[in-house]
Order: sequence, then structure tokens, then C-alpha cells
Amino acid sequence: MKKYLFHIAVNKLRLLMILMVSISLSGNLIAQDSTSVEPVVKKKSYARNTFEGNFLIDNQTVMVPIKGTFEFDIYHRFATTDKGFTDLFGLFGSANMRLGFSYSLLDNLQVGFGANNYNMQVDLNAKLAVIKQTRDNAIPVSVTLFGDIAMDTRAKSSVLPIINTTDRLSYFSQVMVARKISEKFSIQASLNYTHFNNVEGYLDDKNVVQPKMKNDHISYSLTSRYKISPKTSIIFNYEQPLTTHYMNNPKPNLSLGLDMKSSGHDFQVFFGNYGYTVPQNNSFLNQNDFTKGQYVIGFNMSRLWNF
Repeated sequence: MKKYLFHIAVNKLRLLMILMVSISLSGNLIAQDSTSVEPVVKKKSYARNTFEGNFLIDNQTVMVPIKGTFEFDIYHRFATTDKGFTDLFGLFGSANMRLGFSYSLLDNLQVGFGANNYNMQVDLNAKLAVIKQTRDNAIPVSVTLFGDIAMDTRAKSSVLPIINTTDRLSYFSQVMVARKISEKFSIQASLNYTHFNNVEGYLDDKNVVQPKMKNDHISYSLTSRYKISPKTSIIFNYEQPLTTHYMNNPKPNLSLGLDMKSSGHDFQVFFGNYGYTVPQNNSFLNQNDFTKGQYVIGFNMSRLWNF
């Protein structure tokens, strides 16, 4: 009898152990199944340094500094070089200069302010990166929007027929699409829109004021960079007007130069035929013709701080 009861106890113990092992294994399998179905979320990795800086010669780039970046810019354009040694290739001629200040409110949004000596203009601008190229090319291009509004602050006079404050205003907007093709080469295409509230006019045979130009102007631009060393690049910019005006049609821009970058600084020196420092002036007013050798020597400098 005792032997029989012992066998029963052993059998029950075996059943209990088998049951515990089964529960343990099933729990592990359930845990493994539950973890295996969870999707793996990969963080997007964006292409870096499509261009070295915020602008390239006379054109904005798709680049927007990270949140908290303060930027100080100096743009300088000498007179045209076609007079040769008479004014030392424009170095002794009248020059245009702009001082600009920008701050990145967000990683993809920058706002800025500037002042330049041409027509005593002040301007406000904003730049928004809406699409960024990824390293795996799931997103193949970067897209950025830029807008600028400038005001002519000169005193009203007989040669400056300002009636309303709005007559002083001009606007520039731009859609930029860029691709970093390799670590050395990047290219960008832009569609540009310019508007002047007030344009120059003349009196016709009936003594009626007629505008010399339309108020609106459209152009496109091509920009590229090729790195020849880790800190130096060859830079190129071309802008082609598309709008045909009644007279004084703007001339296209052709520019070539060098971009030299150091920690926190970016310096560009170049030849081009845009002599202004505000984009709507260049697109709308440029009369320098590169086919006649009417180039200017220019440089851009920028300094960035992160807060």
C-alpha cells in the first residue's frame, strides 16, 4: 500500500513539473512573438552640408542653420571692371554693401534683417526648409522657400515721387530645389518672383505717364558647388530673366568664384555681373551685360554663433 501511494505521489510530482515547464515555455514563446511583431522605426538621416553656407554668390541656398544659430553677414560689390586701370577694375568706383543679421527660430526656420547703402534700403526676410534630402535617397532632393521684403527709406523729393508708403516696397520670393549628388558636387535650381510696387515711368506723346517696366518679374537660377579640398570649393551661379518688359529688360547674371570655409566662418570671392546686394534689385534692375565685360568683383563673409 505504501509503495502504491509513493508511486502516486511521484506521478503527481512529475505532472506538476511538466505543467510548470510548459507554462514557462509558453510564456517565453508569447514574449518572443510579442516582441517580434513590433515595427523597427529607423530615424531619418539627412544629407549634410549640401552647400557650405546660407547663400552662394548672389543666390540663397537650401541650407537653414540649426535652431539657436545667429548669423552675421557682409555682402560687398565693387564697381564694374570694364574701365580697367582707370578705377583699378572697379575697386575705386562706387560700391554696394549690405550688413545682414539672421537667427534660426527653429531647426527649419530662419528670419533675418539687413540694411544696404543702395537707395538706403532696409529689408526683412524669412527662410523655411520644407523637404530635406535623406542619405538613403528615400527623399532625393531638398526644397526650401525664401522671401524678402525691402523698403526704400530715402526722403521724398522731385526725383523720388513717393506718394504712399507702399510705393517704397519691393518683394522677392524663391522656391529652391537642390540635390547633393556626391560629397564634392551639389546643384540647385530656383524659380524666382520679384514685385516692385512702384516702377519708373515716362511721359508719352499724349503727356500720359507710362511705366517703363512691368511690376512683376519672373526668373530662374542655377547654382552649383564643387569641392576641390575639404575647406575650398569652386562656386557657380547663373540667373536668367523670363519676363519681357516694355523697356530696360534686366540682363542675366553669370558668376564664378571660390568658397573658403573655416570653423564658424565662410568667405566667398567671385566675379559676376550682379552689382546689387538685395535679390529683388539684382533680378529686376540689373543692366550689367557680361557679354560686354561688365563684371564686378564681389565678396561675401558670414560668421555663425550657436546659443
